[in-house]
Amino acid sequence: MSDTNKIRTDQAPQPVGLYPHARRVGNLLFLSGIGPRNPATNSVPGLQQSPAGNYLEFDFAAQCHSVFKNVRTVLEASGARWEDLVDVTVFLVNMERDFHVYNQIYAEYFQDNQPCRTTVGISALPTPIAIELKCVALVGGG
Repeated sequence: MSDTNKIRTDQAPQPVGLYPHARRVGNLLFLSGIGPRNPATNSVPGLQQSPAGNYLEFDFAAQCHSVFKNVRTVLEASGARWEDLVDVTVFLVNMERDFHVYNQIYAEYFQDNQPCRTTVGISALPTPIAIELKCVALVGGG
């Protein structure tokens, strides 16, 4: 498999490790975990922390909207559209607190296209984010 199948874009938050934003294999597009970080500043929308790391402000809805924007950006950089999504895996660091808000916002974004979805509660992500999405899209028909 050649490196031409790897997709990176400066319009999305940079990966926190050695991996591309997405990789295309045939008509399938696999997105790496995409979080809500702002691509220009690397800050987390809706999150303000003290120097000690304590939360001064936390807006989970802002993180949801931002993560969807970042997923759309990676899809478009890959030649795909939002409507091409066929599978979404959602990682939440606090299922009890955040699932209801996430589920409402998800419904706004996926009214017309309803991919398969799995939501998983986890204890942490590598940056101070509360949500991350891992997606698969079908590109170019099939």
